[in-house]
This record gives sequence, C-alpha cells and structure tokens, in this order.
Amino acid sequence: MYHKSENTGKQYRDILAAFMPLCLFAAMMCVTAGMSAQEKEDIGTETVNVIKPYKASIPDAFKVREDPVLEDSVLLQKKEINYSIFSVPVASTFVPEKGKAAVVEKRKREMLYNSYVSLGLGNYSTALLDFYTSREISRDQSFDIGLNHHSSLAQLDETELDTKFFDTHLKASYNNAGRFYRWGINAGFHHQIYNWYGLPEQAGFDLPVIRSIDERLTYYTASVGGQLEAVEESVFTGGEVSYKRFWDAESSGENRLVFKPSFEFPISDEQSVTTHITADYVGGEFRHEYYSGEKMKYGSLLLGINPNFVLGGDDYTINLGASVFYGMDIENSDNDVYIYPRIDASYRLVEEYVTVYGGVKGGLDQNSYHDLAQENLFVAPSLGITPTDRQYDAFLGMKGKLSSTVGYNVKASYRAENNKPLYLANPVISGTADNEGYMYGNSFGVVYDDVTTFSAFGELHADISRGLTLGVNAEVSGYDTDEQEEAWNLPVVRGSFFGDYQIGEHWSAGANMFFVGKRKDLYTHMGAGTTPLTSEIVDLDSYFDINLRLGYRFNDQVSLFAKANNIANNRYTRWMNYQVQGFQVLGGVTFKFDM
Repeated sequence: MYHKSENTGKQYRDILAAFMPLCLFAAMMCVTAGMSAQEKEDIGTETVNVIKPYKASIPDAFKVREDPVLEDSVLLQKKEINYSIFSVPVASTFVPEKGKAAVVEKRKREMLYNSYVSLGLGNYSTALLDFYTSREISRDQSFDIGLNHHSSLAQLDETELDTKFFDTHLKASYNNAGRFYRWGINAGFHHQIYNWYGLPEQAGFDLPVIRSIDERLTYYTASVGGQLEAVEESVFTGGEVSYKRFWDAESSGENRLVFKPSFEFPISDEQSVTTHITADYVGGEFRHEYYSGEKMKYGSLLLGINPNFVLGGDDYTINLGASVFYGMDIENSDNDVYIYPRIDASYRLVEEYVTVYGGVKGGLDQNSYHDLAQENLFVAPSLGITPTDRQYDAFLGMKGKLSSTVGYNVKASYRAENNKPLYLANPVISGTADNEGYMYGNSFGVVYDDVTTFSAFGELHADISRGLTLGVNAEVSGYDTDEQEEAWNLPVVRGSFFGDYQIGEHWSAGANMFFVGKRKDLYTHMGAGTTPLTSEIVDLDSYFDINLRLGYRFNDQVSLFAKANNIANNRYTRWMNYQVQGFQVLGGVTFKFDM
C-alpha cells in the first residue's frame, strides 16, 4: 500500500497550483476539440498511470569571477623596478647619556614578635620592669598580658621619714573579632606602696615624735570590664562596662560601676543622631573623718544621656547636642537634674593652613577616691567625695599649618565649675596621743569650691625630617574662687617641650622638658580643739624638669636604653613639703621574642 507523507502532499499541492492554469487552458481546448470531434468521430478513452511524482529542482546559478579577465588594448602592464640605497658615512660626536633609575631608600623589614621584656636599674636603688605578650588563639581571638613595675628603695637625705616607693600593675585582656560584633574583656590588679614623708618644717617635730610616725600608705586596685562594638550597621553601635574596687591599708574602700552604651538613629541616608547613655555609680567609706574620728560614707549615682547631631560640608562641621544628667546623692537623699549644652563647630578658611573652631560644652563629672589618690598619692583616707558640676566650658581657637612641616594650635577658653576639688594640705594636729601617720601635716585633703577659669593655650608641632619630631606648648590660666582664698595648688603657667630623633638605623634619642609655675598652699597648725594655732599661705616655687633618653638597637630583638631624669638636679616640691629625687640615671635592656 502506498502512503503519502505530509511533504509529498505538499509537493502535490504545489504542482497542482503551478499547472492549474495550463490544465484549465487544456480543458477548454479539449472541450472545443471534443465538440469538434463529436461532430466528426469518437476517439475513445485512455488511462494514464503516474509512476513517479514530479520533483522540482533549482540549478546552480552562474557565479561571477572575483577577478574578471580584462581584455583591453589600452591596459597598462606593470613594470618591475629594481633600486638600491647609496650609503654615505657621516661623522658624529654625540654620545647619549645612559639613564639611571632613581634610588629608593629601602627600609629593612622589621621582624614582629609577640612578646617583649625590659629590665632597668638606676641610682636611688631604682628598678624597672616592663613585660608584655600577645598570643593569638585563632584568627579572630587573642589574649594579652602586661606587667609593669617601678620601685625605688633609696632614702632622701632631706627627710627623716621613709621615702621609698613600690608600684606594680598587672593587666590581662581577651579580644574576639566576631562576624557581627567585636568584643573583649579585661582585668587588672594594681599594688602601690608609698609614704607620707612630707613633714612641714614649721611644725618643729622632735626626733621621738618623728620616729613614732607610721608613714606607710598602701593602695590596692582590682578591676574587671568589657567592651562591645557592632561591626555592621545597627541602632546599637556598642558600649562598655567596668567595675573597680579600690581600697587601702587604713580600712577605707570604694566601689565604682560604670555602664556606657551607645546608639545611632538614622534620620536620612547620610545623617543620623548618635546617643550616648551613662550610668556611673561610686560608693565607699573611710574609717574615720580627719578631725572627729567618725566613720565617713558616701554614694553617688549619675544617670545621663547625650544625643548628638552632626552637620557637615566640604569646609565645615557642626556638632549639635546636649547632655542631661540626673544626679543622686544616695547617702544624703539629695537628687537633682542637670542640663548642659554640647555644641562645637569648625570651619576651614584656607585649605589645611587655617581652621577656626569653637564651642560650648558641659557635664557632670564623677569624682572618686581612686581618681583623687592617683592624681595626688599623698591624700589622707578621709576625703569628701561629691560630683563636680561643670556648668559650661566655652572655647574658641584656630589650628592648621604654618608650612608643610610645622603645625600650630591656639585656643582661649572660659570654664565655670561648681564643686571643683582643690587639694589642700591637712593641718598639723598636736595634743592627741593616737594620731594616725597622716595627721602631722604630711597629707592632703580636698576642699570644694565654685571656680571659674580663663586660660590661653598654644602649641607648635614640627616634623623636621623623617626621623626628627619636635613640639612645644604653653598654657596661662587665671582663677576666680568663691569661698577659698586661693585656687590651691593650681599653677598659673604650664609648659612643655618634647623631641624625638631617629639617628640612622641603630640609634635613637629623645627629650622631654616641662615647666610648672608657682602655686599656693596653706600651712595650718591646730591644737586639741578646732581653732587653728597657726595658719599661713605658702608659696610653692616654680620648677623646670629636663629628661633625656638614648637608645641603641643591636638587631630586631635586642636593644639598650638609658634615661636621665631631672638633669638640672632641681630638688623642687611637686606638693608642699614633698621634695622629689634629684638627678636620676637609669639604664637597661629590651628583649623581643616569641612565646
């Protein structure tokens, strides 16, 4: 059986369409011929069998040659040309100079070690130890340990009481750089031994009384804390928390807990409001008050919030904010609200050469036994502790560059503070058999007063060369007190100079000089009662201290150092009756290594 495919049927339709007009014409001719034939004769019928269907084909088209053959009588024939170059030598005296590549000073790559230790010894039986190590636990985790020790066991000739000191600080921390947060925890312990050796000459103590004084004072500090920082953008940006326990050998103790989280609230694609929150608690007790012998307790909690909004452009920056504190005196049940401005701005007048800035800030500052004792080691364990109300601190200044290597900064400020702590020498108490070792006019107390301060400050900083850096600054201040006769122990003039010089690859040198102007203190001698027998203002002379250091590095691991302090051998008094050590020399070695 014969089956027609779909393509075959299509071919048939195409053939029929092509021959349809011819068929119609043939049919008409046949009809005409038939009609004529019928008249003549019958030709009969005939059967036609189609054995193969018609298959159309397209023959190849005539292709035009790419380069036709031209037959033209005027066509020019190409001629072959042969030529040669005639060289003539020319004399020349020009000799090109060979180029030289610029020489770039290559610094030898310094080896990095995860640990180092420094040991030093000097006159006045001084010993110095500094140790640090950092261990990587993993790619994102590290553990650090540091130990610092400084001591002197020598006796000053100018005083009968013991003058040696001992100061050791141990610190440890763990840090973790996570995917979403960077965080760490730290802990430390600080042990200090000093002496209340500053007896006033005006008191005229005889030798038996001096030998009966127990002048030793001892401080202990234990601390633990942590910090957290957000890696990715979020409302909570980070914060820190710390706890510190401070106590002494006189049965005094203090606790302080500080919590400071920070937040950022976006208000547009480019601007946001940054907010810092503060919770600061300090509380403790002293065994007895300086005069009465009664136990002293104190406690203060400060809760604060500080929102800030920054506006900026190519040449200016404005920081708008405020601080609101709620202060609670826990022992006296006295609470109050404090509001302070926090506004500062800067404007660049001449590129990097002149920038003016100014602002007004304020705040409620927490005072503590620990902070006061670290600023003045010879305070008595019978201090009044209360916060300082820094109402405002207005300042206006200008900074920039005098040249490509010299920078400057000048500033004038006016500050108003309520309950500012002032160190004042404690009175000599005579006629009492059970005096403590700090009750002979050889310790300091704290008095609070409302103080306004005007100051002018200026500094210059110069990077003379790659290895030489110099700097100098000075500040002049004026004070106005409300109740106290003077701004006790606050200098009118301060100044300092520093310099660092890297001498080649192995040697280095540095200098540090500072000047402190005159201050005033009060000498008071009291009997068994509370009425002073003697009271006089004492002028403390200004002093100038010069310190130099020199170092030599053998290699990446071993180096030597030498220090000379108080080169002028100035036996000045930083605090009334407390004379410092004279000319001091200390030398030692530093060794770096891997653990």
